[in-house]
Amino acid sequence: MAGSDKSLVLLGHIGPAHGLKGEVRIETYTGEPQNIASYGPLTSEDGSRSFEIVALRPVKGSAVIARLKGVSDRTAAEGLRGEKLYVLRERLPAPGEDEFYHADLIGLAAIDADGARIGEIVAVQNFGGGDLLEIRLDATRKTEYAPFTEAFAPVIDIAGGTVTVILPKLEETPDGEN
Repeated sequence: MAGSDKSLVLLGHIGPAHGLKGEVRIETYTGEPQNIASYGPLTSEDGSRSFEIVALRPVKGSAVIARLKGVSDRTAAEGLRGEKLYVLRERLPAPGEDEFYHADLIGLAAIDADGARIGEIVAVQNFGGGDLLEIRLDATRKTEYAPFTEAFAPVIDIAGGTVTVILPKLEETPDGEN
């Protein structure tokens, strides 16, 4: 549902149980990790489950330790591991200038500096070094990554459905392989 439903925005996912009393670690995608609780109840990807954060505390990185309503032991907490947490877009503030929700970027056409289509944005990833646009190239099923910075994505036209992307050049090794 959420993959194509722009009315839902992914705010985080539940990680491992923490302790014995039903707390869970939540990896958040909000600017400040503790802000995940400020949007009210969160929903599962298919909308069948609702999660209300009743208490939380920040931990290192982009995570929080949270207590969820109705989850009171480790077994129940472990059963939630991997659950993605969404919120209705209407409950989020409008993004500021030069800010974008990942959901708005996914599905946009990736074009080169001359305006020719090269592929489609299929995801926005972050492996610890900053956001990366994952682009499925048109001529292949292969995906490429481009840093989501002004140098590599100089023009984002949400209304027009395009992102101008400058793909990084790969250094060739002496034997001609990448």
